Amino acid sequence: MRRAVKLGLAGGAAMVLVAAIGMVAAFQARMLIDPILPLGTFFLYLVAFIFGWMASKPPVTLEGFEPARAGIRNVLAGAMAGALGGLCVGLLLIVMTTWDLRGVFIALSPELAEILSFGLPVAAAIPVIALVAGAAGALGGAVHLLSPRLRRAVLSALAWVLVFSLFTDIFGQAFTALRLEFLVDFIYTGRGGALTIVGAIVVFAVFFVLYWWMSGRTNTLRQRVQSMPRGQRSRWQIGAAVIILVVLYFVPKIMGPFVSQILVTAGIYLLMALGLNIVVGYAGLLDLGYVAFFAVGAYTTAILTSPQSPAFSPELSVVASIPFVMIAAAVAGILVATPVIRMRGDYLAIVTLGFGEIARILLNSEWLAPYFGGAQGITNIPDLQIGPLTFSTPQDYFYPVFLFVLFAAYVTYALQNSRWGRAWMAMREDESVAEAMGVNIVTAKLSAFVVGAILASFGGSLFASQIGSVFPHTFDIVVSITVLVIIIVGGMGSVPGVALGAIVLIVLPNLLREFSEYQFLFYGVLLIVMMLNRPEGFIPSKRRAQELHSEEMAQDAWLEIYGEKGQPEQVPEGAV
Repeated sequence: MRRAVKLGLAGGAAMVLVAAIGMVAAFQARMLIDPILPLGTFFLYLVAFIFGWMASKPPVTLEGFEPARAGIRNVLAGAMAGALGGLCVGLLLIVMTTWDLRGVFIALSPELAEILSFGLPVAAAIPVIALVAGAAGALGGAVHLLSPRLRRAVLSALAWVLVFSLFTDIFGQAFTALRLEFLVDFIYTGRGGALTIVGAIVVFAVFFVLYWWMSGRTNTLRQRVQSMPRGQRSRWQIGAAVIILVVLYFVPKIMGPFVSQILVTAGIYLLMALGLNIVVGYAGLLDLGYVAFFAVGAYTTAILTSPQSPAFSPELSVVASIPFVMIAAAVAGILVATPVIRMRGDYLAIVTLGFGEIARILLNSEWLAPYFGGAQGITNIPDLQIGPLTFSTPQDYFYPVFLFVLFAAYVTYALQNSRWGRAWMAMREDESVAEAMGVNIVTAKLSAFVVGAILASFGGSLFASQIGSVFPHTFDIVVSITVLVIIIVGGMGSVPGVALGAIVLIVLPNLLREFSEYQFLFYGVLLIVMMLNRPEGFIPSKRRAQELHSEEMAQDAWLEIYGEKGQPEQVPEGAV
């Protein structure tokens, strides 16, 4: 109960913050399930559900003791935490209806008061808010009463109901392209594309049965593939790759131009993230000015291909400019890496941040305007053309971007186990020891910066060609921070993790346009949660996960050998 009180007050503070910054009022117009569940109300009481789940979580028991069983006290603890959070919201309602605080908190509007009070008078609304929040917290506590199999099926099915209700553009476009319009009419309403009540029930039932069946299987698909003989496993992997390529071929045709443009943007960021993954994930060099290499690729392509280039007029094709883009990126990588050869950690991050800002300021300066166009940038960049094929629409650009991403992924995998890759990872672990063991630190750092710069320049070249113009304000520090967050969230040193990070941080925010104003707030919350609970990322490399959890593994081994009191109990044979 003491923990429920603490977490309830913390949850109440979070609910008040969500309401005070305007998220509830901004999201209220979007319906998730018509007509019973608006997004703003759902988001507010989702906080009560989460803190109720945290407050009712059974305590961790030591090995050898029977784990604590979940019971009615877990539900009561969740209800108490949720009700306390609701009372905090009720207190906010009293304050904002008593005093006009809009001079400081502009979001505390009468519309917000109407949403929080459910249209009731303040005196009657407070117990209703506490009751609804307590019910949400009790549901969070009741999750612990379910068996692991049932819990996974229920939560996964609820998550898919939320996905179907949020991503109406994707599912509506896909069903329409596949000539399944009757599913759109059955699942969604015409007003705002919200799920109908019957549609929400059907989606929940379908995914509940699917996850219940999947969790009942003894071996997962990955385990069965790994248990196959090598030849059969290779054939299965080749077949799976062919199927994935065929599906990806039809993705832009099915999804339309809007979703294709989002996927192209995500692919360009993924190209940069794969390059920065070499610099940060493999070599351990924290580079905060990575956007400079992206700008080098974009401006080199613009200068060599645009007829409106200020100083040069070779008017090459985009494909013909790529070798020059690689050379310019390699030179830029060497110029950035040379002064920071002996730097590491925070000092390296600060210096590279300065390089990124210097590049943007120089591109925007009047001094270099005769070469780079200054604030007016460079326009009229031609489309990408390969032989008879011309790529002009977002649906067309999906394919070359995807091919460049495949090339970058291949380079990353090839370098991981090469001599360079082993030198980078040794330098990441301990630079002094790596140098003592014969690793040429200068060559290793230069090569990491050069390879990362070249991959980023590919993204810049495709970006310039697809947009048709480049301007200095596009290449600010936010781009570097976003690419770095993609790596941290997805998993350093992991290509699948970086791809997942690009989906989470680029695709989802662009699809959920309601959240665009609060995009960086979600980035910050996501980073905090990841650093506290899963610092290795969503899909980390095995080596990176072992490094981050080595202390826990050592502690477990110590307890296994010496026991809780630190005294030798029974040392296993060969333990020393």
